[in-house]
Amino acid sequence: MFIDLFYGLREAGVPVAIQEWQTFLRALEEGLHGSSLLRFYHLGRACLIKSETYFDAYDRVFARVFKGVEGACGDDITDMVLEWLRDPKNFPNLSPEELAQLQRLSADELMQRFLETLQKQTERHDGGDRWIGTGGKSPFGHSGQHPTGIRVGGQSRGRSAMKVAEERRFRDYRTDMALDLRQLKVSLRRLRQLTRSGDATELDLDETIDETCKNAGEIELVFRPPRRNDVRLLLLMDVGGTMEPYFEPVSQLLTALHEDHSLRAFQPYYFHNCIYDQVYTGARMLPADAVPTGDILRRLDSRWKVMLVGDAAMHPAELMEPYGDIDPRRTSPTPGVLWLHRIASHFDRSVWLNPEGPAYWHVRTVRMIRRLFPMFHLSVDGLTEALQALVGARAA
Repeated sequence: MFIDLFYGLREAGVPVAIQEWQTFLRALEEGLHGSSLLRFYHLGRACLIKSETYFDAYDRVFARVFKGVEGACGDDITDMVLEWLRDPKNFPNLSPEELAQLQRLSADELMQRFLETLQKQTERHDGGDRWIGTGGKSPFGHSGQHPTGIRVGGQSRGRSAMKVAEERRFRDYRTDMALDLRQLKVSLRRLRQLTRSGDATELDLDETIDETCKNAGEIELVFRPPRRNDVRLLLLMDVGGTMEPYFEPVSQLLTALHEDHSLRAFQPYYFHNCIYDQVYTGARMLPADAVPTGDILRRLDSRWKVMLVGDAAMHPAELMEPYGDIDPRRTSPTPGVLWLHRIASHFDRSVWLNPEGPAYWHVRTVRMIRRLFPMFHLSVDGLTEALQALVGARAA
């Protein structure tokens, strides 16, 4: 069974070397795992996994290899909790004064109390202030109100959850859509900065005439490099959650950019709500698709143009606090706002396209992000203005 774990991790793309495996076996010999499967799980992760990027892959392989060792009680608990959370009851909204009286929790305190509550709870609760349920003032469940809560099941409504306990199954934005609005492609034609580069293969007629005249009529052909678009574009797209209603317009934008073969270079990546230590080449954000954000800043110089697409609406902790990622399975000690500041500082030109209209830009996190990036509405007119900001002449 242990060998299955080793080869399962290798097949899943987790870089487990012999040195890590020997350390793991030595720790087992010392009895550091005790008699608990949970302690064994954490011991294996500590010895075998060198980066948080591979935590999800480790979880999947571990669950497959050791499935049934302690029964399926974990799945039963999950199904039971989701059953409790079905058909939420409607409760009146809290007043601002009542919200201000609720205790604010850090991300660690929230997760610790959630796990403790999950072990103690035995029945459904609605409208309470302690248990996992619907409505009310509890930080656990959905359809309620709490400034630092974790949403379990349900749908995002108030956009105030600090964490979300659900499987992340987002869809890749499509690149094969037939655009309904031709104006979108027309707008992208403004993404041009023509420069002459490469081998001199294009006949320079004016210079050829001048040189021929200087040579008393003897033809002297002069060549020059052709004019090419010098724009390199980095596209960073928020996906999933509150971005689901905007799947079509973002897919249209990505389709148009993929079909615009005049760009010198184009690199698209995904993130969810805010950018942290990694961005992803796929919307499911698998460990194999992870690309360190720091590597992108090292690889791409300041001449690259940056276009970020997202609604910029999230819990303030996701933007401002360490380990603020809404997915509790991913940890990033660097606050998201710091990564956004690094992106804004590294590249000469960057813009943020928001699919929500300016009437919704009063949200605190949107206001903060607007201080870092010029923000434009994801529409034909907004895109035109954004492209002007990316490639237009700077104000004197």
